[in-house]
Amino acid sequence: MQRFDAGGLVLTVSFSGSSAEGAQEAQVSLAAKVRFMSDGSAYGETGKTVDVVETHMSFVFLVGDRVYKFKKPVELPFLNLATLASRKANCLAESTLNRRLAPDVYLGVTPLTRLPGGGLKIGGEGEAVEWLVVMRRLPEELMLDHLLASGPLEDGKTERLAARLAVFFRGATRGEIAGAAYFERLRSEQADNRAILTRRRFAVDHGRVPIVLDRMDAALSSARALLESRAEARHLVDGHGDLRPEHICFNDGIDIFDCLEFSAGLRLADPVEEIAYLGLECELLGVPSLGPDLFARIMRDMGEASPFRLFHLHYARKGLLRMRLSLAHLLDPAPRQPAKWEPLAARYMALAERGLDRLDAAVSPPQPERG
Repeated sequence: MQRFDAGGLVLTVSFSGSSAEGAQEAQVSLAAKVRFMSDGSAYGETGKTVDVVETHMSFVFLVGDRVYKFKKPVELPFLNLATLASRKANCLAESTLNRRLAPDVYLGVTPLTRLPGGGLKIGGEGEAVEWLVVMRRLPEELMLDHLLASGPLEDGKTERLAARLAVFFRGATRGEIAGAAYFERLRSEQADNRAILTRRRFAVDHGRVPIVLDRMDAALSSARALLESRAEARHLVDGHGDLRPEHICFNDGIDIFDCLEFSAGLRLADPVEEIAYLGLECELLGVPSLGPDLFARIMRDMGEASPFRLFHLHYARKGLLRMRLSLAHLLDPAPRQPAKWEPLAARYMALAERGLDRLDAAVSPPQPERG
């Protein structure tokens, strides 16, 4: 078992358990599971190419028209995947929740089993040593991030995406959270941002960081009544939680996948937050117009006013959150792509500043011309 600081959280990576289930797991190491799943013969065809992607929480294996994913044995204050049973429950939750927006993509959950002779098999009658989410593989070239690489999204696709999200947000389960509790959650997030972003070990602009953080504090305080009223009026929903361009595919329909399955609390959000987050990520890719365009269309389709003040506030919030999460990768004992995170954090800070500038412009009355 290994513990380390990950973005202000204590992360535990566990490679065995103390129960009978843990003893069974210990007989098959994490490395052995990855090695087996990386071999094309595991899928019934020798020589088949397997593309392996490691994320912060999972190993993903892309082979033919299928995707297989298993979770790393990690433990966080809001997520415990240290046991096989907890990883199975998480896989089932991922499959169920993602069927809300990608019903034909998530095909179910299947075990990785250990055979009597010691070999491994996907499915089968042996004892489960891991659990796999099984998905239909989507065409990479139809992902929104790939489409945006060639410029703004064509109007027909924008309208379809807005309609898809509006239907989802209208039908999503409404959240039960007091306004004061919601605001405290946002303030706590900002305190976590400050604790990480002001660490001198990171190569960021330490002159600008406190200024941006102070501006965000002031913006939240100024908008407190509005934020609390949104929660009290039950605008918050059980949403997607990680609405980014790389999670949206313009297939035959529109498949939106890879939601934040492990925490209902973190998924509980105002639709404005979700759209602002998507807008932030689109602007990071060089298309600043898509977020506001989608926001206006979705609010229209939902029959609501378009509170752009709220959109800009959440845009800036998400920029600082993404900045913090980027830098938090460097707190891992062996971070993946270590050269990536500080430049990316700087880009997110610039976007957060841009969002705060737009917020200031939205709330400040126009000044009369001097003549």
